[in-house]
Order: sequence, then structure tokens, then C-alpha cells
Amino acid sequence: MKKALFFAILIALCLGFSCSNAQSMVSKKILIVYLSRTNNTKAVAEIIQKNVGGTLVGLELVTPYPADYHATVQQVVKENENGYLPPLKTKIDSIGNYDIIFVGFPTWDMQMPPPMKSFLRAYDLSGKTVIPFNTNAGYGVGSGFQTAKALCPNSKMLEGFSIEGGIERDGVLFVMKGKKAEEAETGVKKWLQTIMIYK
Repeated sequence: MKKALFFAILIALCLGFSCSNAQSMVSKKILIVYLSRTNNTKAVAEIIQKNVGGTLVGLELVTPYPADYHATVQQVVKENENGYLPPLKTKIDSIGNYDIIFVGFPTWDMQMPPPMKSFLRAYDLSGKTVIPFNTNAGYGVGSGFQTAKALCPNSKMLEGFSIEGGIERDGVLFVMKGKKAEEAETGVKKWLQTIMIYK
């Protein structure tokens, strides 16, 4: 029954899009890279992995940001002003083996965080399918998805996903639990169907 329903959905979603393209996505190697300070973006990354499989990688910095929120904000503002890209502790030696790369990040200073810019600058994703996703404090993704597109000029960029997460400024940290987790799961599944990425 589940299999029949899956194919019914697949056929419906294939209107205006080649079904062979949609099915070919399934067999491709998937990498899910994320940056997460309060674990909300990590939770969304885990939901994506649950639904499409793939390898999950959390970005770590050589020098982590301060634990204090306000100190981090000041540092990020300076980094954005100066174009500074913090060095990453995380290394992905086999990135050439992946076909589809999800990149997840929170909105900081209404932009993509500098560490995710570091990642996208460090690796050549030419010819790969890049799919951004985002958590934010209620103000949206800002320029994050535009930056992802600009930093991956030779990649196929698919529609991104964004959801409200915590509000660290107000002491609201991890929120992806209970009803919020269910909302995120539903939203992610709908988005994955829209962009035709299936397990």
C-alpha cells in the first residue's frame, strides 16, 4: 500500500518534470553539511537524513565562537564587514564522491554565517546539485540563499527550505521538539517532494 502511494505521489509530482530525472536522484550519493549553534539546524539536518539518507557532517571551527551570544554577534558583524572566513576544523576528503549536497545554516546578521561561507569557498561543487536549508529567529533567511547561489556558480541550485528555530538573543535555544519537531518534519517532507528528492 505504501509503495503504491509513493508511486502515485511520484507520478503526480512528475507533471512538468521528467520522471526519469526524479528517480535518478534517488541513486545519487548525498552529503548533508550543516552549521548549528543551538542544534536547531542540526535537528533539521537529521530530519533530512531520515528522509533521504546520506552522510551527515556538522561544521566545526578551528577556533570556536564565544559561548556568550553578544560576543559572538560582535565577532560575526566584524567578520562580515571584513569578509573574513574563519578556518574550519572539519575536513571532507571525499567530497568529489557526492552528487547532491545539502547545506544548512542559521541566519546570522541576516546573512549566511561566515563558517558556511568558508565551507563553500573551500570546496569546488561544480556540476553538483546544491540544496540550501535554514533556521532563523523569525526574520527569515536574509541573503543566505542568494549567497549560496553566488558561491556555487557552476552548481545546480535547488529551492531552499527555511523554518523558524530558536531565538538565542531572548534565551530561547533548542525548540525542535514536540509539536515544533512535527511541524519541521512535515515541512521538510513537503519540501523534499517539491524538489523531488526521495529516499
